[in-house]
Amino acid sequence: MRNEEYGGYSQRGPSVPVQVGDELDVTIEAVGAKGDGIAKKNGFVLFVPGVKEGERIRIKVTKVLRKVGFAEKVGAAGSAPSKKEQPQGDEYSEEAPEGEAAATEDSEDFGDE
Repeated sequence: MRNEEYGGYSQRGPSVPVQVGDELDVTIEAVGAKGDGIAKKNGFVLFVPGVKEGERIRIKVTKVLRKVGFAEKVGAAGSAPSKKEQPQGDEYSEEAPEGEAAATEDSEDFGDE
């Protein structure tokens, strides 16, 4: 059964121990021919770009197929779950230049007047 929403096959099979969005602490066991790190979760292979063999990291699963999955590094192992989708306090300056301050205020008109 094809699951188009996740770009792969159904994630409900007994041999797939991860789902898209899962965050896991893993050790990169090897680096594949194309340079991606290889980690395993209950024997299920996960490819992680931009890492080195032996690294202990936290990953977020981005795609799951029948036999392999793909993930991205989100931090060091043992770190708190990723809040990548939510703005952090330090991303916005308290002192916005004049003219930009109005852009952060709710100025949309939905015709409620």
